[in-house]
Amino acid sequence: MSNTNNDSSDIDKAAAQADSQKIAENLEETKEVNKPESLSEEEQTPFIEDDLRTDK
Repeated sequence: MSNTNNDSSDIDKAAAQADSQKIAENLEETKEVNKPESLSEEEQTPFIEDDLRTDK
Protein backbone atom coordinates (compact mmCIF):
# COMPACT_ATOMS: atom_id res chain seq x y z
CA MET A 1 0.00 0.00 0.00
CA SER A 2 2.00 2.91 -1.25
CA ASN A 3 -0.83 5.45 -1.23
CA THR A 4 -1.42 5.40 2.55
CA ASN A 5 0.33 8.73 3.08
CA ASN A 6 -1.96 10.45 0.58
CA ASP A 7 -5.17 9.21 2.21
CA SER A 8 -6.72 11.59 4.70
CA SER A 9 -8.67 10.13 7.57
CA ASP A 10 -12.45 10.39 7.86
CA ILE A 11 -11.93 12.92 10.65
CA ASP A 12 -9.81 15.13 8.40
CA LYS A 13 -12.44 14.91 5.65
CA ALA A 14 -15.26 15.71 8.07
CA ALA A 15 -13.38 18.68 9.52
CA ALA A 16 -12.72 20.04 6.04
CA GLN A 17 -16.40 19.74 5.11
CA ALA A 18 -17.77 21.10 8.41
CA ASP A 19 -20.43 23.78 7.93
CA SER A 20 -20.32 26.15 10.91
CA GLN A 21 -23.84 27.46 10.26
CA LYS A 22 -25.26 23.96 10.22
CA ILE A 23 -23.37 23.13 13.43
CA ALA A 24 -24.76 26.25 15.14
CA GLU A 25 -28.26 25.31 13.96
CA ASN A 26 -27.87 21.79 15.36
CA LEU A 27 -26.80 23.17 18.74
CA GLU A 28 -29.92 25.33 19.15
CA GLU A 29 -31.97 24.32 22.18
CA THR A 30 -35.30 24.94 20.43
CA LYS A 31 -34.55 22.50 17.64
CA GLU A 32 -37.33 20.02 16.87
CA VAL A 33 -36.30 16.52 17.97
CA ASN A 34 -37.87 13.23 16.98
CA LYS A 35 -39.62 11.80 20.01
CA PRO A 36 -39.77 8.03 20.55
CA GLU A 37 -43.10 6.43 19.75
CA SER A 38 -45.22 5.15 22.60
CA LEU A 39 -45.20 1.40 22.97
CA SER A 40 -48.41 -0.57 22.76
CA GLU A 41 -49.57 -2.63 25.76
CA GLU A 42 -48.14 -5.70 24.02
CA GLU A 43 -44.74 -4.10 23.45
CA GLN A 44 -44.29 -2.88 27.03
CA THR A 45 -42.54 -5.87 28.50
CA PRO A 46 -40.53 -5.69 31.71
CA PHE A 47 -36.88 -6.61 31.61
CA ILE A 48 -37.39 -9.13 34.40
CA GLU A 49 -40.49 -11.29 34.48
CA ASP A 50 -42.30 -10.93 37.78
CA ASP A 51 -42.76 -14.65 38.46
CA LEU A 52 -39.02 -15.25 38.04
CA ARG A 53 -37.97 -12.68 40.62
CA THR A 54 -36.37 -14.03 43.78
CA ASP A 55 -36.01 -10.72 45.61
CA LYS A 56 -39.64 -10.53 46.77
